[in-house]
Amino acid sequence: MIRSAYFETNQPVQFISSIEEIKPRMNSKTGYLWVSLESATEDEVNLVLRDTFKFHPLTIEDCLSIGYQVSKVDDFISYLFIIAHAIKPAEDLHELETLELDFFLGENFLVTCSTEISMSPVEKVWERVHKDFRLSNFGSDFLCHAILDALVDEYMPLIDQMDTEVEILEDSVLEKPAPETLERLLTLKHSIMELRRVISPQREMVNRLTRDEFALIDPQSRFYFRDIYDHLVRIQDLSDTIRDIVSGAMDIYLNSTSLRLNEVMKALTIVSTIFLPLSFIAGVFGMNFTTIPIATHPLGFYICGVGMLLIGLAMLIYFRWRKWF
Repeated sequence: MIRSAYFETNQPVQFISSIEEIKPRMNSKTGYLWVSLESATEDEVNLVLRDTFKFHPLTIEDCLSIGYQVSKVDDFISYLFIIAHAIKPAEDLHELETLELDFFLGENFLVTCSTEISMSPVEKVWERVHKDFRLSNFGSDFLCHAILDALVDEYMPLIDQMDTEVEILEDSVLEKPAPETLERLLTLKHSIMELRRVISPQREMVNRLTRDEFALIDPQSRFYFRDIYDHLVRIQDLSDTIRDIVSGAMDIYLNSTSLRLNEVMKALTIVSTIFLPLSFIAGVFGMNFTTIPIATHPLGFYICGVGMLLIGLAMLIYFRWRKWF
């Protein structure tokens, strides 16, 4: 699907429905153009990116690539090629999936390309275009900032959700550690690592946009990109904190499990130690000799039982005195 809009200063936004209307506005000096490719097919990508805008073949290849690509910004003199990643909303926190969004930023145009039917950051900016005509007063670089800002803002709810999840897991580890808790901790740790894998290169990419490296980024717009960079720094710091807490919770779980195992082994050892002399006595008096002391005594069994009971109690008292349990 192809959606387009043309922005002119202090003028209502003009929504364009065909490629023929895009071409006359590509080199406009009074406004700028936004072309959004959503769930783009190879034919649509070639029609817009190759035939209409004549972008470099390597950038078109990146747009059509299915695998994960690291966030980056490449300078092609007349335009910038930017790769960013959004988080796909999911009910299950552990099903973390990223979506790639590609930008072609020129002096008077912005082309966005994604293979998904609908990406939340793009939809939010489209809604803003319908309601807020102030976007017409800024350039294509500010529109690029608006999309990136909406994209980065969606990381925070995920971070908050992970923070809540790790607090619950910490309590579970301390109160009643179970194999299910360890499984959730491992899954959460994998999600955090996946998130950091996306955030780190994206942070560096935005940082390059805040410097004087690219002439297509207006000096005034660099302040707005710097705000996005600050958000990414905060998100990465929070993700590092959550990762450390998860690692600490895993250590607590393993230590708690080892402690519980030690307690069980201590109890079993005490029982075995108490029954060791009792088994010895029972074995001695169970030997097949013709003469055994008190074996023929009428109260021999009771004497032996009381003696074994006294030995067991004495050992328990001794263990308790030594604070072994």
